[in-house]
Amino acid sequence: MRGLVARVALIFILSMFSVLLIATAVTWFVLSRGNADRAAIPMAHHIAVTTDVLLGDPPPDPRGFFPRHIPPGEVVATLPQGVVDEEATAVLQAALTREGEARHVRVIDIGASEPVAALALDDGQWMLFSYPKPFAPPPDVIVAAAAWVSLFVAGIVMVALIMAHRVTRPFALLEQAVRSVGPDGVLPHTPETGPGEVRRTAAALNALSDRLRAAMESRMRLVAAAGRDFRTPMTRMRLRAEFLPEDERQRWLADLDELDAIADSAIKLVQEEGAGDDRKPLALDTLVRETVEELKAAQLPVELGRLDSASVMAGPLALRRALRNLITNAATHGGGARVRLESAHDAIRIIIEDDGPGIPEGLLSQVFEPFFRSNPARTQTVKGAGLGLAIAREIVERFGGTIEIRNRPEGGLEQVVRLRPAPAATTS
Repeated sequence: MRGLVARVALIFILSMFSVLLIATAVTWFVLSRGNADRAAIPMAHHIAVTTDVLLGDPPPDPRGFFPRHIPPGEVVATLPQGVVDEEATAVLQAALTREGEARHVRVIDIGASEPVAALALDDGQWMLFSYPKPFAPPPDVIVAAAAWVSLFVAGIVMVALIMAHRVTRPFALLEQAVRSVGPDGVLPHTPETGPGEVRRTAAALNALSDRLRAAMESRMRLVAAAGRDFRTPMTRMRLRAEFLPEDERQRWLADLDELDAIADSAIKLVQEEGAGDDRKPLALDTLVRETVEELKAAQLPVELGRLDSASVMAGPLALRRALRNLITNAATHGGGARVRLESAHDAIRIIIEDDGPGIPEGLLSQVFEPFFRSNPARTQTVKGAGLGLAIAREIVERFGGTIEIRNRPEGGLEQVVRLRPAPAATTS
């Protein structure tokens, strides 16, 4: 959103600054065109007075109009070497005509500090005068102009930023709402305050949030109710299975156990999605060690590798359930699990590796979907509801972490859990 604000502000700044540049350029052009007139007027007066007094001294010049490196009224037989300035000559000739002087004049650039004005005399000679260069603005005018431009630009920037912020405020609300979506997929309520367009945007977001929350709650109630309702017919089926022959009874009971696991996992998944915030400082290395020992005691092939000291903000029971699901998945389907905990100053990684067949690359994006099986035939030999990874992801994301699953180059899967370290505090 800051990039959008900057772009809109840049549009305002460039448009206003362009107007300033155009106005400045026009003003400069007008002032530049007037330089010759400003120089010609005092020069014409100077020449007119000099011709009146011939070689006498010029009138008093308190403003310093007339340079002195050529004596006023010096008479020569030939023109000085130089380049005739046609524009200055035309302007000076017109000014002399207004002063009542009909003689021809030329302005010659001789490379000195000032050009030379040569007035044609009746005897074919020329009377020379130092021609003043255009007058530069006084220093105080330059300082005032610079201050005016600086204030103008500062005002443009301030107004542009205010307007850009106002224009992009609804977009900022949308961005903030998207960033604040919780693990349950529901938008938090946005205060309906501020300008009209901001209030309307906030009201629309709140209406969307209410609909999402109602839909999520309805889905959770449906799944939980279905999972509980499964238990009654499954109980009746268990009772009926007791009257079946031994071999057939065992197959029925195995199927019922799997149905019971599916119903129980569905209920747990819904519970995790609707779980509240039960975070507290937690010693993650201790939790990982205890989970590995628990699964080894259950006769699962699990090995514990590197174990750095680390702490996170999480619920101990929920996070233990997530790690148990991930490690069990590797130990059961990958022929054994190797677990290690790596801690850095800004990130914590729990890495779970196995040597199993892996998952086809095209199916890796589906591994966290409920009831996912990379090999449907495996359902016949490996018990499970197919919800372990989905539950693990719900838990880890609720605590601000992520789970990534990828195939290892040497074979097998690598499951990486990333969590943020807890602030400096006493862990438990």
